[in-house]
This record gives sequence, C-alpha cells and structure tokens, in this order.
Amino acid sequence: MYSLSEENYLKAIYHLSNHGQDSVNTNAIAEEMKTAPASVSDMIRKLSKKKLVDYQKYRGVNISTKGKDIALKVIRKHRLWEVFLVEKLNFHWDEVHEIAEQLEHIQSPVLISKLDEFLDFPKHDPHGDPIPDDDGNFATVKKEPLSEIEEGKSCKVVAVNDSNSAFLKYLDKVGISIGTSIHINERIEFDGSMEITLNKEKSLTISQIAAQNLLVTTA
Repeated sequence: MYSLSEENYLKAIYHLSNHGQDSVNTNAIAEEMKTAPASVSDMIRKLSKKKLVDYQKYRGVNISTKGKDIALKVIRKHRLWEVFLVEKLNFHWDEVHEIAEQLEHIQSPVLISKLDEFLDFPKHDPHGDPIPDDDGNFATVKKEPLSEIEEGKSCKVVAVNDSNSAFLKYLDKVGISIGTSIHINERIEFDGSMEITLNKEKSLTISQIAAQNLLVTTA
C-alpha cells in the first residue's frame, strides 16, 4: 500500500521521464508537483528506500520497474474513471480531470476490473490518451501536432496535448473533438495560424497554440 502522495510522485516521474525511458531532474519534479525542491528530495529518498526509483546525484531520478507498474495502475484507474464520468454520468470532458484525480487512488483491484468490464474495455480516455490494461500494456498510435501537418493534407484528431478546461471548452465551441476530420486549407506564415475545414463541412481559422495542442494522425 502506498500513500496518495507517493502515487502522485510516481505518476509525475513516469510522465516526465517519457514513459520511464529518461532520467528526470528534481527541479522538473518540483515544478510538476508545484512544491519546493527540498520536499521533492525528501520524497525521492522515501521512494528510493522502497526501490520505486533510483536516484544518483547529478544524474537525476529514474523510475524502477516496480515504480513504473504502480504509476501505470494509477494512470489506468484515472483514465477509466474519466471514461465512466463522461459516458455514464454525462460529465463534459473538460470537467473530469480533477474528479478522476481523487478516484484514481481507490485501492480495490476488483472494483477497477469490474469498471473496465462495465465500460466494455475502452482503449482510450475522453481526451484520446491510451488506457493501460491490467498488465500495464497499452496501444500506441503514431500522432503528431496539427501544427506539423502540411498545407493541403487531411488528418484526424486522436488526442489533445493540453487537457486544461479552457482549451477543451474552446474545442467544444469551435466543434473539434476526438475523431474530427481536419483538412489543412492554408498555413498563415505571419502568425502560424491555420485555415482548416472540419469534417468536410465547417471552415475556420485556429491559432498556432491550438494547433500545437491538437494531436492528429494522417494514417
């Protein structure tokens, strides 16, 4: 059994480390957790004693296989709860993150297994992020920012790189969601904005920032 704080740190380290592949410095962890570097150092020592991370001075923090497994279980619960909140309780996708942050620490494997079955084993959460299975495996889709797609090309929205409420509400307002088909009509050199057509029907202009935070696939 691990504390809520320990699980949150492991999840943050996992994300910052590019799914456990890279070392993470303590300043990056402090920024992600919105806390002081001294507090991070204390937690890293605790996690090291439990063999959840490996820390070497000047080299940063590496999450262990055991720590990665715990992080993936928390992520799995978070994303399953987001699906439940949107599909079964009719929450909007911009409302579910903070609620799922609380629900992700429930410790009953049986409950999560039944939740997964009840939802018919979803592969992605409402924001397009993959849901790990009980063994920590998840499907990967090659995706890139909309801002990188060439003029004249078409693509499909598969995820968002920024799931903050303001951005998701903006997407709702302009009619963009997971699965939306987008054609790039023109790239504006002056400010990096893009003129696009949604689902072969609606045309609009989106900013460079919005385009950078929409992840698409051309396959």
